[in-house]
Amino acid sequence: MVDSQQNVKKDRPVYRNIGLAQLVKYRLPWAGKVSILHRISGAVLFLLLPFILYLLDQSLASEVSYQTFQAITGNVFIKIICLGLIWCFLHHFCAGIRYLLLDLEIGVEKSEANRSAIVVFCLGLALTAVVGLKLFGLY
Repeated sequence: MVDSQQNVKKDRPVYRNIGLAQLVKYRLPWAGKVSILHRISGAVLFLLLPFILYLLDQSLASEVSYQTFQAITGNVFIKIICLGLIWCFLHHFCAGIRYLLLDLEIGVEKSEANRSAIVVFCLGLALTAVVGLKLFGLY
């Protein structure tokens, strides 16, 4: 009887009160990091949608507004914001495709999911670097 009670206690989940010091000990897997970045990028895109629409409006309204658009986006600070928005879009797009594949049960094994998360993260950064080179006139 005592032996069966010990087995039950071993199988029960353990509550861990994770403080800031213990948080460093736990490492989030790549899939978790990409998931958090996917949520952050979606939120940033949603919150900055008025800014994106304003830039689109300024670029399409008239020739004078296009010159205003060029003046606004000529600022290095605005270019960095635009590059951040571009990363948000590219990461959110690539991660969204990953999640669609996971919904189709493609790549759901632990090692495959980890590999696809790393690919999504690196692909988002690489595509952003290519667009950034063009944005800053280096390519």
